[in-house]
Amino acid sequence: MNKIKPVSLSIAILPILFLITLLSLNVYYYGDDALSGANQMTLLLSGAFCSFLAIIRGTPWSKILEGIRSSISDTLPALLILLLIGALAGTWLISGIVPAMIYYGLQIVNPTYFLIAACLVSAIISLVTGSSWSTIATIGIALLGIGKAIGVSEAMVAGAIISGAYFGDKMSPLSDTTNLAPAMAGVDLFTHIRYMSYTTIPSICITLIIFLFLGLNLDTQTSADDISTIQNAINSKFNISIWLFSVPAIVIGLIIKKIPAIPALFIGTILGGIAAIVFQPEIISELGGSDNYFQNSFTVLMDAMARDVSIVTENSMINELLSTGGMNGMLNTVWLILCAMCFGGSMEASGFLNKLSTSFMKMATNTASLVATTTGTCIFFNLTASDQYLSIIVPGKMFSESYKKNGLAPENLSRTLEDSGTVTSVLIPWNTCGATQASVLGVSTLTYLPFCFFNIISPFMTMMYAIIGIKIKTIKA
Repeated sequence: MNKIKPVSLSIAILPILFLITLLSLNVYYYGDDALSGANQMTLLLSGAFCSFLAIIRGTPWSKILEGIRSSISDTLPALLILLLIGALAGTWLISGIVPAMIYYGLQIVNPTYFLIAACLVSAIISLVTGSSWSTIATIGIALLGIGKAIGVSEAMVAGAIISGAYFGDKMSPLSDTTNLAPAMAGVDLFTHIRYMSYTTIPSICITLIIFLFLGLNLDTQTSADDISTIQNAINSKFNISIWLFSVPAIVIGLIIKKIPAIPALFIGTILGGIAAIVFQPEIISELGGSDNYFQNSFTVLMDAMARDVSIVTENSMINELLSTGGMNGMLNTVWLILCAMCFGGSMEASGFLNKLSTSFMKMATNTASLVATTTGTCIFFNLTASDQYLSIIVPGKMFSESYKKNGLAPENLSRTLEDSGTVTSVLIPWNTCGATQASVLGVSTLTYLPFCFFNIISPFMTMMYAIIGIKIKTIKA
């Protein structure tokens, strides 16, 4: 049996450089289409390269395989959620729930203030539910549809939705990451939330100001007649009723009651299907094409949950909004996440991630460098391990003692973990968060990234506080 050789930094970084090189080539040659297979293959090839380096250094293949298996196993709930989001989007479309949100939203929306409103609505819903994923999958889809209808850039709208959703998720006591970060640092939950507000509130305020400025300078060229045309197109195909909002209200209520995301989304999908049968018999009959309403209901609901469904109106722009890919539309993302976990699992099992992270720790010599190193490490794990939970757990364990040695209270660590680990995950195309939200919203990660102001500002805000030395709590002797 070969003895495992110690890992050097120069060897540990090679798979990262290999990954970055191939991803750069993908962006250059494929653009947004890189997610259709090129990025997946890149992650697999990078994982294979990492495994090769580990094996020739004595790491048994069984250990690498176990690391990959464990990594994939940890993402199974996220994959199920992703598939259920696809199914929910399908039933909520044919039931008229999303069209109703767009219809009524167009009545009250002002294009000038739409971006700031989208951010605030997403923030409130996410704060109440504790879930950015559920917020984006429900309210977010409707807001994106409204934004498209009034002529606002989908990249800007997606950025506003994600900024608000991740603010709410970050500050909600119901959020899993908001509970995970203080647990890693050894801090009470509400102490963590209060301390985190010092950096988070300014970040969201700056974000809202930017969206207000963008809104004031928007030229949507959308008139009242245009909005009326869109509403008439929706009304011509769907039976729009305020009762349709009972379904999302029930789902939000379930999440508030701490019902796990998977059963809550499943219930929402089924209720959407029931609403379609009750409220949209014409849609069911049109899509089914049979004289038997039971048969139509069965086949249409199955199709809506599983594959592409489109509602055709006389308005071509609305036709784009009234289409969904169901679970099938999420398969590219599922494929991407599985490949990302193969790479992350091989990096962890080989000891390469540990070597890289310990090297980062050597850079921390004072408060500012410690916070900056923690921030960089969290982002690094989001890039390499492709999972926001690992970006919180691993740095949390790594830096816990360092913060104590430097006389810093543990809430400094928990705040930094959230300010950098939680919010930056959605900015990386192959991360579970980035891949999911790109699929759910139908906007590529690199397209919406420049407008996710809250997610970009947060890590810089936490580092600025450390550099200036404000709101840095020390351990009392």
